[in-house]
Amino acid sequence: QRRVAITDGGTEVHESSAVLTHLSRHGAQVDIFAPDKDQMHVVDHTAGTEMSETRNVLKESARIARGKISSLANLEADDFDAMIIPGGFGAAKNLSSFATEGADMTVDPLLSEKIKAFHASGKPIGLCCIAPVIAAKLIPGVEVTVGSDQEGTEKWPYAGTAGAIVKMGGKHVVTDVSQAHVDMTNKVVTTAAFMCETAMHEIHDGVGEMVKQVVQLTK
Repeated sequence: QRRVAITDGGTEVHESSAVLTHLSRHGAQVDIFAPDKDQMHVVDHTAGTEMSETRNVLKESARIARGKISSLANLEADDFDAMIIPGGFGAAKNLSSFATEGADMTVDPLLSEKIKAFHASGKPIGLCCIAPVIAAKLIPGVEVTVGSDQEGTEKWPYAGTAGAIVKMGGKHVVTDVSQAHVDMTNKVVTTAAFMCETAMHEIHDGVGEMVKQVVQLTK
């Protein structure tokens, strides 16, 4: 049975659910981790406005994990076969600073340490939606996808992210939302997910393809 670590941090809930569902289909044992720190900010999602309160990333992530979650500090690469980081604004605000700094972003130091440990051990890392920017920042020359690199379309409103990936030293590979890209050299698997404005089941299918490829790389 494969053991997979999921790193949360303000994850898009549908992406997290899709990752968990597909890992379950593959019979994987899953442990969920998140940084024990304050969120960058708190948003009222009914209005899209910032709220004047503070929330903890680990405690908020515990809702998605149904309470079964540990501090990212407790994650040890030696205990797992793979790592997956779902996307969402948390990946761009709490796990990294991409939302505010773009290609000049930094990655949470603890997460950076954990990703580098998995990479150094030759263990696969899966990322979806905006999260591939984290791999681009940490792994020189890595191949990732966020879907399209053609800006100005309604279907791909965040296509400019591809340019930031290239600026950070990564290689962007164009894919459809239902596909995943596998960088065999670095064992990094990525899929676009909600970088695309499309039907929910297509997002789910793309995440499923990413999970399938990550599991295959553990064999």
